Amino acid sequence: MDNEKKPASLASKNPVYSNTDISKVVLPDEEWKKILPKDVYHIAREKGTERPRSSKYEDFSEIGTYYCAVCGNALFKSDTKFESGCGWPSFYEPVSKGSIIYTPDNTHGMHRTEVMCGRCKSHLGHVFDDGPPPTGLRYCINGVVLDFEKAQEAEKKYSEEGTRDKKTSKD
Repeated sequence: MDNEKKPASLASKNPVYSNTDISKVVLPDEEWKKILPKDVYHIAREKGTERPRSSKYEDFSEIGTYYCAVCGNALFKSDTKFESGCGWPSFYEPVSKGSIIYTPDNTHGMHRTEVMCGRCKSHLGHVFDDGPPPTGLRYCINGVVLDFEKAQEAEKKYSEEGTRDKKTSKD
């Protein structure tokens, strides 16, 4: 595994977490239980659902990339996030076709499409056809299975603009 930055909560216990490795991850549930926090394990591996409006990413508007909290796979860019009012972070398009796997979900008397991580097959949420243009899709995602990394370029640009503005105000 390479030495790229991992979220502190996952860095010490999860040997498969990587934002750059695209190889598929297949582990038995016993192994996932050892390396994932309980709440992440419940959603990702047992197909649970977090309470609506409980995600730290629900009203989150930083610029960057959302990753799978289980394996580090890139899932969504922040510019595809939108406020859907459903109670969970919503996106209209994944980072790439391979970042998400789709499967029918007919549980609870409903006909839905489940979305899973394309690298580790963890449950993320569901996709619906009531989203905004350009895709018309709404990926309704459990925030507990998301990690976020702020865009480096956006941070650098913001810092440069701030420095330039300070210089301008002194003139």
